[in-house]
Amino acid sequence: MLFLTFVLGILLNSIGYIPPGNINLTVVQITINRGIRQALYFIGAFASVEVLFTFAVMRFVQWLSSTMNLSNVIDVVMVIMFGVLGIITWRSRKEMPKADYSEKDSIRYGMLLGVLNPMQIPYWLFVGTYLISHEWIDIGYLSLSVFSVGSGIGAALALYGFARFAKYIKEKFDLSSYIVNKSIAILFFALSAYHICKIVYIHFIKV
Repeated sequence: MLFLTFVLGILLNSIGYIPPGNINLTVVQITINRGIRQALYFIGAFASVEVLFTFAVMRFVQWLSSTMNLSNVIDVVMVIMFGVLGIITWRSRKEMPKADYSEKDSIRYGMLLGVLNPMQIPYWLFVGTYLISHEWIDIGYLSLSVFSVGSGIGAALALYGFARFAKYIKEKFDLSSYIVNKSIAILFFALSAYHICKIVYIHFIKV
């Protein structure tokens, strides 16, 4: 049973990081601008925090799902977060990449985004509720710990795939940091705009 729980954690969180979001786009940006080694530092730090993040969300999934207006709060946070990331990336699009980067910076950045990761909350609320209600996993500390470790590994594997893909694309097409930063900034702005439209539709059009 614990082995199945572990595998579920790996598979489900790998799937969770496939759609474009702040984390996988950041991995792509770091890989192209700083190199895959720095991306691996980022991924390792992020995945470590993801273990704790998943445990906390899954442990309190029923309470979180009953919290009023939680989805609205998450949408607002994501509008701000994507907007800030877009501005930072856009402003740095013309900066020349440094020759050397500190691994501590990548680790700290990974830990920071591991904590500030609102996109995964709705995902785990849906998936967690389904898994618990169908008794695929239980909410005991041991079971959730095993699931969370699998979740961290799943996140690391998915993000490593993005890093390898970014490295391949850079070598294949010789992309400049200017093009990459500009493209990722536009994606961040598009994701922010999507959540703005979602808020407007729910609160002003749908009603």
